[in-house]
Amino acid sequence: MRIELQHSATVARVSFRNPPLNIFDLALMNELHSALTEIESRPETSVILFAGDARAFSAGVDIRAHLPEQIREMLAAFHAVIRGVVASRKITIAAVQGACLGGGAELAAVCDIVYTARDARWGFPEIKLGCFPPVAAVALPVLVGQKRASELILTGRQFSGEEAVALGLANRSARIQELDGMVQETISDLQQLSPSALAHTKKALYSWDAIHFDKGLARAEKIYLDELITTEDAREGIAAFLEKRSPKWTGK
Repeated sequence: MRIELQHSATVARVSFRNPPLNIFDLALMNELHSALTEIESRPETSVILFAGDARAFSAGVDIRAHLPEQIREMLAAFHAVIRGVVASRKITIAAVQGACLGGGAELAAVCDIVYTARDARWGFPEIKLGCFPPVAAVALPVLVGQKRASELILTGRQFSGEEAVALGLANRSARIQELDGMVQETISDLQQLSPSALAHTKKALYSWDAIHFDKGLARAEKIYLDELITTEDAREGIAAFLEKRSPKWTGK
């Protein structure tokens, strides 16, 4: 098992358990999708907490799954998870420590509330592989603004949990020793409230964005699968990473 699902009162805790960096491979994504479906069927549950460990929330999607023969299955599985999180009637919280990169950062970004360790390492490094992050390409401009989103995605640079808060990707940051207390305080507040009221309020909050997210992600998927992944540079970027060498870009 690559995730651990724990139910406690009104909270479902989803912990990633795929060491060393909680990479999202197909097995983890399928387990996560099944867990989200099961959680959604529980009317008493009002909160989903996503967490990794001190080393990594998640360093992203398995690079091998980006190869042409696997990319469609991988993208379908990962985006099914993202769509499940976005459509969830539960309040979603991400508790971020360590590496939070690529698909891991995308999942955290689409949660309702994000708390991060100050020294967590965030980033969307796909461009360095000759790719781009479809979810981030759609969600980040709304969350942090077009200019900031463009810089983060086009450079692939890493940044701290403190900067994630300043950018608007996370709500608050704390020392790693204080992170759990911050998360639990918010969960305690939410547990005093009506699960039904929370669900309907969340639906209203995202009523406008949801329309654009669905259409935007569908378009980003099409660009990725029909245009990007057929380029020589996309194949070269993945191959270079797996072969532990610098890529040789041709612009083709």
